[in-house]
Amino acid sequence: MYLLDTDILSNLVRKVPSSLLLEKLKEIPEDLVVTSAINTGEIFYGAFRSPHRERILAFFAEKVFPHLEILSFDDPSARAYGELKASLEKKGLTKSETDLRIAAIALQHRLTLVTGNTRHFDNIPGLKVENWLAD
Repeated sequence: MYLLDTDILSNLVRKVPSSLLLEKLKEIPEDLVVTSAINTGEIFYGAFRSPHRERILAFFAEKVFPHLEILSFDDPSARAYGELKASLEKKGLTKSETDLRIAAIALQHRLTLVTGNTRHFDNIPGLKVENWLAD
């Protein structure tokens, strides 16, 4: 199963979405693709900052979110987050809080994280990452 990161979701609203991304989404059954409440929060944040707010909100409400299970940041995810953050700190590594929460959800559910921002998730033990934007 796959967890779509924010940059993957936001690519869908572009005038010309990535052809590689669209191909992958056609290949993979809908029930194997999810996202998280952290990612949807970032999408809403971006939409409310945009002059195209209504178009973006409508696009996601009508065409994207109804087709994705949205995973919450629940107690098991919080535990995975705490363990991950402590482990990275011991190694002197830091990551953004948002990226750590997304990674924790992916790890807790044993999902492959799909992102174009692979460097944001470097050095996270056990996290599988794929880039569906790179040709």
